[in-house]
Amino acid sequence: MPVRDARFELICRDGRARRGSFWTAHGQVQTPVFMPVGTCGTVKGLTPEMVANTGAQILLANTYHLAIRPGDEWIASLGGLHKFMNWNRPILTDSGGFQVFSLAEKRKINDQGVVFRSHIDGALLELNPKRAVSIQENLGSDIAMCFDECPPFGCSQDHLKKAVHRTLDWASQCLQAQTHPSQLLFGIVQGGTDLSLREFCTQNLVQMGFPGYALGGFSVGETPEQMAQALAPCADFLPPDKPRYLMGVGRPVDLLRSVAAGIDMFDCVMPTRNGRNAMAFTRKGDLRLRNALHRGHADPLDPLCECYCCKSYSRGYLHHLFQTSEMLGPTLVSIHNLHYFADLMRGARTAIEGGGYDAYFNECLVGWGLER
Repeated sequence: MPVRDARFELICRDGRARRGSFWTAHGQVQTPVFMPVGTCGTVKGLTPEMVANTGAQILLANTYHLAIRPGDEWIASLGGLHKFMNWNRPILTDSGGFQVFSLAEKRKINDQGVVFRSHIDGALLELNPKRAVSIQENLGSDIAMCFDECPPFGCSQDHLKKAVHRTLDWASQCLQAQTHPSQLLFGIVQGGTDLSLREFCTQNLVQMGFPGYALGGFSVGETPEQMAQALAPCADFLPPDKPRYLMGVGRPVDLLRSVAAGIDMFDCVMPTRNGRNAMAFTRKGDLRLRNALHRGHADPLDPLCECYCCKSYSRGYLHHLFQTSEMLGPTLVSIHNLHYFADLMRGARTAIEGGGYDAYFNECLVGWGLER
């Protein structure tokens, strides 16, 4: 029988901010937590050992991309995704629902599911609730996501309502299709910034009894302010004894605002994508390493950072790597950025435990030169 209990422990709270932990088949996860993204079974440019050394507890992989290439059944025949990519910690797989939004020009959708035209070779891939669950069970991830429809910000109210009802119908079908004995299946709340629809969607999902819940449909065109205003009410709709996951949000300031709103889990390509493009996150704000001002700079990216990059290399060297298009530059800055995001969440956990999350948030904002 499928697992219905994520064995989530809410350790303490500081305001809405939550410090918790939950157990998976491949280990325990401490929250709040940021998940690096390994879309195709790899975090770009990094070995699994490098990723683990940044402090990453859990990775995200992409159902749509892995189903297209190399194929979920092929991965299953090679022992599942953990063995395939040599990662022995937890993995969360999305369902392909975000591609309903991001690949809108390459798909057709109806109440039964979605047909995509592959961005690789034009071949057709059909995804529906049953198939999305089957793919994720073949992959063997610790956490699977329900198949959902992620509508774009600014769509009509009729479109938004239809997406919510379709998401609920598909969530029910996903539960019925689930057979994996240890895979946790999370429901996804849609509804845009319409709080009444978000509440309606949440109430119906909670009645189905998922072991965890995600807020989808954010960071899809709305402003950061609109997202921030909706997050706390949306989090309040969710059960307090289950993990809460905000999908696809990754700016450090948005992570801390979301923790303050009561969110536990996050993922985004930002730390590695920006790292590959010469941008480093630091306690004093972003650094753009192609800028000439870094050319003769002997200091590390962040003197207080304990990552391999900062302990070993100067800004001047990193600037040189990007100027000469050396592969090592993107790797080193990606290592630093993932370490920074893991450290940001570690600091949040410590602050919540000590009842000082608000002060921690404000200290980070001062360092970044931002206002709350």
